[in-house]
Amino acid sequence: MRAAIMQPYFLPYIGYFQLIGQVDRFVIYDDIQFTKKGWIQRNRFLRNGEPVLFTLPLRKASDYLDVRDREISESYNAKQMIAQIANAYRKAPQFDQVMPLIEEIFGYADTNLFGFVKHSLDRVCAYLDLKTPIIVSSDLGDSTDLKGQDRVLAICKALEVTEYVNPIGGLNLYQASAFCAKGIRLQFMRRTDYSYAQFSHPFVPDLSILDIMMFNAVAEARDLIATRYEMVPPNND
Repeated sequence: MRAAIMQPYFLPYIGYFQLIGQVDRFVIYDDIQFTKKGWIQRNRFLRNGEPVLFTLPLRKASDYLDVRDREISESYNAKQMIAQIANAYRKAPQFDQVMPLIEEIFGYADTNLFGFVKHSLDRVCAYLDLKTPIIVSSDLGDSTDLKGQDRVLAICKALEVTEYVNPIGGLNLYQASAFCAKGIRLQFMRRTDYSYAQFSHPFVPDLSILDIMMFNAVAEARDLIATRYEMVPPNND
């Protein structure tokens, strides 16, 4: 069985969904420390040909809380964010098909950050007909005493994984020999070049998946997800 493990990202870029589409089980961490520098509660959309950041505001809290313990701020204005996206994509070819999904995602009533983000991933996967089960890390037992590669290996053991796939950014973080010792093949996924028409502007890659959905029918989006990547073997160690 092939698996991948990631932090929960809000409406992430194509590479995240390429991972989901190419594994049998996709695990997302809920019991991992929240980091302000990542993409857990933010991403980018296209406005007037330029990438623009959108962010879920969070209640003030300790920097040491896990993702599942963070809450969306009372200042969050779903209608305002929906309007910004609608104004940016109103003339996109798939606007009428995608906008109800965007309204559902941004208008979701759960104020828990993890619950909000998990719901968005589930809904996008349903729209794109990606059927890989998304598993919450804490449902597999408590492995929070482990870090990095050791925690990944523990989760793989719990799922009886035979192949683990990680984004290419982790190429120097994991040792193939450690996975091999557990009977697990280690592979890395790298997004390859892709493009599609974004109105008449020069193409801007790696925006939120919502951009792909606005400009591409479901079959076209699925083709981008299924074909625009390559598998890379691990470094020798």
